Amino acid sequence: MKKVVSIGALVLLLALFVWTTWFLYQKSQEPPVVHQTDKPFITDIVTKTVAIGTIVPRQEINIKSQVSGVVDELYMDGGEQVSEGDLIARIKLIPDMEHLNQAQSQLQTARINLRNTERELQRQKRLFEQNLISESEYNSFLLSYELQQESVAAAENNVSLITEGATTSADQTSNRVRATTSGMVLDVPVKEGVFVIESNTFNEGTTIAIIADMTDLIFEGQVDESEVGNLREGMELILNIGALDGETFPATLEYISPKGIEDQGTINFEIRAAIKLEEDDFLRAGYSANADIIMAQKEEVLAINEGNLLFEEDGRFVEVEVGEQQFEKRRVKTGISDGINIEILEGLDLGDAIKRQ
Repeated sequence: MKKVVSIGALVLLLALFVWTTWFLYQKSQEPPVVHQTDKPFITDIVTKTVAIGTIVPRQEINIKSQVSGVVDELYMDGGEQVSEGDLIARIKLIPDMEHLNQAQSQLQTARINLRNTERELQRQKRLFEQNLISESEYNSFLLSYELQQESVAAAENNVSLITEGATTSADQTSNRVRATTSGMVLDVPVKEGVFVIESNTFNEGTTIAIIADMTDLIFEGQVDESEVGNLREGMELILNIGALDGETFPATLEYISPKGIEDQGTINFEIRAAIKLEEDDFLRAGYSANADIIMAQKEEVLAINEGNLLFEEDGRFVEVEVGEQQFEKRRVKTGISDGINIEILEGLDLGDAIKRQ
C-alpha cells in the first residue's frame, strides 16, 4: 500500500513539473508590447472660455398709470408693435372722496365769485357809459371778471379730471395709458377689471405694460474669477442658443463688472455683450444661451494631441521614436491650447513620431 502512495505522489510531482514548464514557455512566447505613435499635424487652434447667461433687451420700459382705478379696457397684448403715444389702456377712475369734495367746493366758490364779479361789472359798465368813471377803472373790473372766468374753468377741469380722468376741453387725459416709447409689448401683466395704483413719489405704481426695443438685445452672463482677468472689452463672442437647435449669433463684449458676486463658494463676474442681429433675425427675451468667448486664435500651426505631453517639474516633454519601438524623451516648447490640441513652438518637426500616452 505504501508503494502505491509513493508512486502516486511521484506522478503528481511529475505532472506539476510538466505544467510549470509549459506555463513558463507560453509566457516567454507572448508578443512584446507595441507602443502606438502619433505625428504632429497642422491645424487651427482657438482658445476660448464659456459664459452662461440669458438674452435680454438693453432697456425695458414699464408703463404705469397716472391715476388709481380699475382697468376698463386694454388695447394691446404681448407681441404687438407700438409707437410712442399709442393708447394701451383706459382706466375707470374711483375718485378719492376727500379730494373730490375739495374740488367741488373750490368750483362752487369760484362760481359764486364769478356771479358777484359779473354783477359788479354790469354796474361799472353803466357808470362808464354815463362817463362817471374812467376807461382804465372800467378795464380793471373787466380784467377781474375774466380772471374769475378762468378760475371757474380751472375748477371745472379739476373736478372733471378727478371724476372722469379728462378735462372738459378734452385736451388733457389722465386715465388714458399711452406708450412712452416705441418697441414691442413684451408683457401686459394686468387684466381688465383689475384695480391699479397710480405712480407717485411714495409708490412705484402698477405696471400696465412692458415695452422694449427687440432689435437692441444684449447677452447677460457670468464668468469665473479665474477667467475674468483674460477678458477685454471688444472681444468677440459666439452665442449658442439651445432653443434654436444650435443656431449661433455673434456678439461683442462691452461690459465687465468690476465687482464679483459670490455664488455657492465661487466668485463670478457679470458680463454684457451686444448681439449683432441680421434684419430678419428675431430672438425672444429670456432665452438661455452659452457664450463662447475667444481668448486667442491661431491658424495653421504645428500641434499635437495634448494627451501625449508629459508634464514634469522642469518642463514639458514628449517621447520621440528614434528607432523601432525605441523612444527618447525630448523637451518641447508649447503655445496655446484648446483643451484637445496644443501648439508646438519648438522641439518637434512635422515628420517626427511620438509615443501615444
